[in-house]
Amino acid sequence: MTQRAFGLPILVLSGLNLMVVLDGTVVIFAIPRLQEQMGLSSAASAWTVTAYGLPLAGLMLLGGRLGDVFGRKRMLLVGVSLFTVASALCGSAQTDWMLLAARALQGTGAAIAAPTAMALVVSTFAPGTARNQAVAIFGSMMALGSVGGLVVGGALTQLSWRWIFWVNVPIGIFIILGAIFRLRETEHHRITLDVRGAVLGTLGAVGIVFGATEGPAMGWTNPFIIGSIAAGLLLLAVFVLAERNAENPLLPLSLFGNRDQVATFVAIVLAGGAMGAMTFYVAQFLQNVLGYSTLAAGIASIPFTVGIGVGGALSSKLATLVQPRWILSSSAVVLAAALFYGSTLDRTVSYFPTLLILLPLIGFGIGIVMVVVPLCLLVDVPASNIGPLTAIGQMAFNLGGPIAIGLLSPIALSRTLSLGGRNGTSGHLTLTQIDALSSGYTLVLFICAIVALIIALIVVTLTYTPQQLAQAQQAEHDAQQS
Repeated sequence: MTQRAFGLPILVLSGLNLMVVLDGTVVIFAIPRLQEQMGLSSAASAWTVTAYGLPLAGLMLLGGRLGDVFGRKRMLLVGVSLFTVASALCGSAQTDWMLLAARALQGTGAAIAAPTAMALVVSTFAPGTARNQAVAIFGSMMALGSVGGLVVGGALTQLSWRWIFWVNVPIGIFIILGAIFRLRETEHHRITLDVRGAVLGTLGAVGIVFGATEGPAMGWTNPFIIGSIAAGLLLLAVFVLAERNAENPLLPLSLFGNRDQVATFVAIVLAGGAMGAMTFYVAQFLQNVLGYSTLAAGIASIPFTVGIGVGGALSSKLATLVQPRWILSSSAVVLAAALFYGSTLDRTVSYFPTLLILLPLIGFGIGIVMVVVPLCLLVDVPASNIGPLTAIGQMAFNLGGPIAIGLLSPIALSRTLSLGGRNGTSGHLTLTQIDALSSGYTLVLFICAIVALIIALIVVTLTYTPQQLAQAQQAEHDAQQS
């Protein structure tokens, strides 16, 4: 094992984490350019995010298992290679369908590579100082990717939207070469892969999101739309039944043995959905309604990610002192109030002081929920289940975003069209069309505020104590080091 945290191995692994996180947000600020240059509809614009997020979240648990079965280094190389090729295809896309297919391929590559990266951090670095530092560096890429995605996405889109994808190619090649020469292969384990569960769950989510997203354009009574939603619901039902009988299920239903765990899991999905939808539509509001450039919009959104960081850091300390239900419910109410106020804004709003105060406040509320709710999922869980439950919680949070964007996009579009707006933002808009677009975006914020209140009602029922969360926090730390 490596005795020093700093060197090529951690650059390779943390670089991968940065690239995967960054690509989840980098495209958001490029959407107006994509609409203008490729003629993307509102539905296709939403799919640029969901086409990446759905396979990433849906296949992440399977990706982790593939590393256990075939070797983590080998699957890291497979995943990064797939991600790099897909990035080149995204940057070279000539039609919306080429772009969306390549984005789905990107998400699949990320789902294979990302779960193995954290496991390789643990197996590559020696226990103690080296591993602790390596884990800290690897984790910091999450925050850096969130902020970097906003700024890098805005800056590169100023040149061309294609560069937000092409920039991954040299990074991917560096990671592949570094992994080949500096990472060691791990032991293999012979276990049965739950491929059936991964395919059923992912396709079920895709069916529902596709039907909801394309409904306004194709018509809600269109047999294809009705069939897509019905098939999605059926596939999810079959997924639940399949998981009950799978030898090594991706989603062990036995892990949700009490009401508090079920409530926590629901809160995680809702929080991921609210954050994903809010981030997506605030980015569009800044550019399409307020007229910010892509770079200016990215920089203007940095206070939001700073708020997330502050809320997360504070909540990790408070959770061991105050009952989690009071921390979570109060933060969810603050989040709801901020989103309700945000839903009243229009093209006349100024960045200072209104948005400069509102964005970090929203981020602060989300940051608290992001840290404390997943921690609740680990209360009184055996050490052997810490890893699987952590992965499931991460999957649920990541899945909430693309599903919410897919489901709320047709609602925003319907509001915009009903007020005289139009599908897409290519060309110059009249003030009436801008106001219609603004109304559609802020309607989503209103819905997100209602979701925040629902989260508050759910988490206030939790019975966890500060002592239980302190134990869960320690158990999570021990699991990362083992």
